[in-house]
Amino acid sequence: MAVIQTKGLSKRYKDKWAVDHLELRVEQGDVYGFIGQNGAGKSTTLRLLCGLASPTQGEITIFDRPLKDAVAHRRIGMLIEQPGLYHDLSGRKNLRLYAALLGLTDPKRQVDEILSTVGLSPEEKKPVKQYSMGMKQRLGVGIALLGSPDLLLLDEPINGLDPEGIREMRELLQRLNRERGLTILLSSHILGELSKIATRYGIIRQGKMVEQLSAQELAQKCTDYLHLRTGQPQKAAAVLERELALGHWEMHPEGELRIYDTVNVKAVGQALAQAGIAVEEMGVHQQDLEGYFLEKMGGENHA
Repeated sequence: MAVIQTKGLSKRYKDKWAVDHLELRVEQGDVYGFIGQNGAGKSTTLRLLCGLASPTQGEITIFDRPLKDAVAHRRIGMLIEQPGLYHDLSGRKNLRLYAALLGLTDPKRQVDEILSTVGLSPEEKKPVKQYSMGMKQRLGVGIALLGSPDLLLLDEPINGLDPEGIREMRELLQRLNRERGLTILLSSHILGELSKIATRYGIIRQGKMVEQLSAQELAQKCTDYLHLRTGQPQKAAAVLERELALGHWEMHPEGELRIYDTVNVKAVGQALAQAGIAVEEMGVHQQDLEGYFLEKMGGENHA
């Protein structure tokens, strides 16, 4: 079941398309990692998905209902940018205030339960201004959990956290997904950390969706491959298919072939030499997760 589905989702600011006909699909139970460079459109997309901005064009459905439907909207919890906290009040009082705004019928029980869930003591009385960054972010997630949503939208929830804070947030999100069945969409520029929790990914570039893939599909793509560059790549591929039963390969620009089959490098060179094909470069290359994302995003300033 699609929890989030967008069709042609677009947002224009003056003469620039911040989001450009985005096709995004998040399945129930996903921890969906949303990745892109600075300015790629991640934050704008999240603001559109939670109703904080209106699309110029396109459609958004949440649990098969239009986003503007009140029932759909009530099923969303969100932490966009920094949590809106009252710094002179305790975490518990912050939650009680937000619970009152939502009109919850039994706020005390739910507030205490949420504080325990996010790893904050219900008895803690110190004001939020004395909290660490990690505690503030977990309290922000706690506010997003008020009303018992089925979907969480989180914009850079681990940004600025120290290693301990990152670990605590990771474990919290994994627990919410596993024990409560929450579907989570989160953006992050810390790719290695994101890979520890995401079950699916969406890669955005210049407002457009470049690729959506599962963690299993990503693992298959991030494997060793034989890098081969020649002036006759199509002929080379045909020769290797015939002589070495090559099956899993990709053609890339500038005469590059990437061979994912397990092959003998010497046998490849011999087969091409016998066919009169000159090899300009050849070697084994390991495609790691960060390298794959950088290639798809088209740069190094990934955020």
